[in-house]
Amino acid sequence: MSNKEVLRTAMRELFEDKDITALDRYWAEPYVQHSPNLPNGLDGLRAAVPSLVGFSWNPERIFEDGDHVIAHSRVSGWLPDGDAAIVDIFRFENGRIVEHWDVVQPYVPAGKTVSGNEMV
Repeated sequence: MSNKEVLRTAMRELFEDKDITALDRYWAEPYVQHSPNLPNGLDGLRAAVPSLVGFSWNPERIFEDGDHVIAHSRVSGWLPDGDAAIVDIFRFENGRIVEHWDVVQPYVPAGKTVSGNEMV
């Protein structure tokens, strides 16, 4: 399975199915977290996932480049005031996620952007 396929499966099992054991199958320690809202290590995800209400991850684009996978997504249930446009970057080692970066913006509908274009 490619890293891109692993990511799709991992995210579905963890965030949609709320299966915390997905962390044991698809992530590995030491897990380096660059998101400003979560600590290093898998315990931060173990604590955060069960508390997410109405969370959905809807990737529009997923790119794989060697050990890195980049997902450009519309996400619900992450920001308190509505949807978000998110770019996640994951680094893999031996087929498992070991590092994560993200860029998060509140989602703005195309009709309200200056360009008239979708964010995702």
